Formats: sequence, structure tokens, C-alpha cells
Amino acid sequence: MKKNKFSIFNFQFSIIIALLAIMTSCGVYKKYTHQTEAPDNLFGEQVSDSTTIAELSWREFFTDPLLQQLIDSALAHNTDIQSARLTVEKAQAALRAAKLAWLPSLTLNPQAAVSGTVSSAGSVSGASYTYHIPLQLDWNVGISNSVTVNKRKSKAVLLQAEASRQAAQANIISTVAQEYYMLLLLDRELEILLLTDSLWDVSLETEKALWENGKVYSTAVNQMESSNLSVKLQIIDVKRNIRQVENEICKLLAITPQHIARNSWGQYTLPERFETGVPATLLQNRPDIRLADHTLEEAFYNTASARAAFYPSFNLSGLLGWTNNGGIIADPGALLMQAAASIVQPVFALGKLRANLKIAKYDQEDKLNQYVQTVINAGNQVNECLADCQTAQQKDVLYKRQVLVLQDAYDGTHELMNNGKASYLEVLTAQESLLAAQLNEVANLYNGSQALIALYIALGGATK
Repeated sequence: MKKNKFSIFNFQFSIIIALLAIMTSCGVYKKYTHQTEAPDNLFGEQVSDSTTIAELSWREFFTDPLLQQLIDSALAHNTDIQSARLTVEKAQAALRAAKLAWLPSLTLNPQAAVSGTVSSAGSVSGASYTYHIPLQLDWNVGISNSVTVNKRKSKAVLLQAEASRQAAQANIISTVAQEYYMLLLLDRELEILLLTDSLWDVSLETEKALWENGKVYSTAVNQMESSNLSVKLQIIDVKRNIRQVENEICKLLAITPQHIARNSWGQYTLPERFETGVPATLLQNRPDIRLADHTLEEAFYNTASARAAFYPSFNLSGLLGWTNNGGIIADPGALLMQAAASIVQPVFALGKLRANLKIAKYDQEDKLNQYVQTVINAGNQVNECLADCQTAQQKDVLYKRQVLVLQDAYDGTHELMNNGKASYLEVLTAQESLLAAQLNEVANLYNGSQALIALYIALGGATK
């Protein structure tokens, strides 16, 4: 009899081993292969240089010490960054739980009971005490290897959270830097306007002297004063804009409104390196592409889980403990033991299993399309940023020449006016043209710095 039981057990065990082998050979749970290929000519032009500005850490890219302090403070206190970090920690906790899913679960469930007869007088007779102290074990052995799939899927979710955190970090760094350079731009504009205001005050006084001597009409004085007042109004607006940008930076740093310490424009320059690098480098650096890749990875394992639902599950359970079996409480009791094994094979689940598998496949295909579009968008963004950088560089040469020419024109016209050989309209035109060119030059320098920062982020920078 024992031999027959042993033979049956061996037969059942052989079936289980065979099922495991079949599951492995079917390749139901192949490991996900990460996306590494990018379309040819991704940036819209051939690029062979593999060194990019994205390889620089944000401290190497932004060398201004005061800007570095602001970025450090933003990374430490910004609420979006803190939320992203908490998301990563939650994903890490889920991954740890998935790794422990291989282990069996143990449950201790002590029970005690008393039974007897209660007389009409309220006394208890024939009391019987029963206790059970079982330690129960349940273990899903995992014929379908679902534990491994869940662990890999949890890891993919963790990598998604980490990529999102890096994207949030790059966004905060970029935003703080852009606001900081906007402050520098406004400071430079204010400097130009204040200098212009002082020069135009002199021009106005000169025009008034000419009017008093009967050499010009009063309308000339009025026109000159109107232009002077326009500059004074611009000064007020720029000062208000400075306050607004300072407040924006304070919000990013999660601090109360206050003055933001900064250096002067041009004291610290950005790296003038526009190499975009090969597409493979872009795929490795950009967090949004890695996020799309890991999202596709999660969908891949969701499909594997849906396919695994068609296969049987194998469970082991056991019980070990003590019981007095209804004896008196002083009895140390007898040993309680129980063991069981079960295989559950889905046969018909109202079509849910097939529907779930189809849905998972469609979702995986959709995530693949989203990944492809993310890569295309990244290449387009790099192309746009690079074009903006090149445009700003080309304009900078022309703006510098324009300012020099207009400065000479202004000086010459002003001298002619002092000698009574130029009208107020000529002086007024020269003044306004020079001011416009100076402000345009500074604005173009700011646009160039913004384009370079955008290119740095587009290539996957600021994640280190």
C-alpha cells in the first residue's frame, strides 16, 4: 500500500516537473529586450560627433556659483522634486515585496474554546476546554513563473519612477536657470535704460537751451521730453518685471518672496558646444525616452501575465501545531499536522482570460507606438533647439555691428545738433534707434542662452 502511494506521488511530481519544463520551453516569459535603435537621420542632419553637451553634469554646464546655489536649493526643497522622490521610494518598496513573493507565507492563528452546560441557577457543569495552536504555511510554488514576471514588472515600474524623477529634476534645473538668466537680462536692460535716461536728460536740456535762444520750436522740446518720459516708463516696467521673476524663483525654491542674489550678465558664460551626438546617446540620456521604454517593458510583462493565466497554478499548504483535542487544559496536547498540494487549471472563465490577453497585446502595441513617437519628438526637439542656437549666433554678429553703427550715428547727430546743424527729429531718431538696437542685442543674447539650455535638456542633460 505504501509503495503504491509512493508511486502515485512520484507520478504526480513527474507531471509537475514536466509542466515546468513545458512552460520554460514555450518561452512564455522571455526577458524584455530594451529598445536601442533610433531612426536614421533622427536630428534631420548627419551628426558623427559622439561627444555631447549632455555628457556634462549640470554643475559643469552652469558654472555661475550663485546659480548653482539656487539649483541646489530647488532640488532640495521643490515640492515637485519631493513628490518624484517619494514615487521612487514607493516603487522601491513594491519591488522589495515582489522579490519576497518567492517565500511561503506563515500564519499563526491560536484558538481556544470552552463548552459546558449552564443550569437554571446559572452554574456551569461539565466544562470542556479546547485549544489549537496551529502554524499554517501556504506556498505558491509558481509553475507559471508568475513571481518572476511580477518582479520584473515591478522593476520596470521602479525604472519608470526613476526616469520621471530625472525628468522632473531636469525640468526644475532648466526652469531655475531660465528664470535666473531672465533676471540677468532685465538687469542689463535696466542698466541700458538708466544710462540712456541720463544721456537723454542732457539732450533735453540742450534742446531747451536751443528753444530759449530761438533756434528751435517748442514742439521740438515737447517731442524730446516725450521720448525721455517713455524711457522712464520703461525703467518702471523693468523694475516690476525684476520683482516678478524673483518671486517666480522663490516659488521654485519653496521660499518666501525675497531678493535673489545674482551676478552680472556675461560674467559666467554657458559652454559654446553644440555637438548633438549620435542618436544612440540621445536614447540613453533622455529620461522621457527611457520612461517610454520602461513603460513598454511593463506592458510586455503585463502581456506575459495575461498569457500565464491560461496555465495551472500549483500550491502547497501545511499545518503544524498543538491541540488538546478536547482534553483537560493540563494536558500538553497532541501534535497537529496537515499537508496538502493542489493544482488549479483554468478551463472556462467566461471568456475573460482571452479578452485580457487581447487587451494586454493591444496595450503593448500602443506603448510601442508611443515609444516610437517619443523618439521622433525628441529628434525634432533637438533639431529645433540647434536651429535656434545657430540663429542666435548669426544674429549676434549683426546686432553687435548695428549697435556700433548706431552709436556713431547718435554721437555725430548729437554733436551736429549742439552746433545747430541737425534738427531735433534727426537726434530723436538716432536716440531711439540706438536704444532699440541695444535692447535687441541683449534680448538676442538671452534667446541664445535659452536655446542652448533647451538643447542641453533636449539631449538628456541635467539628469546627473
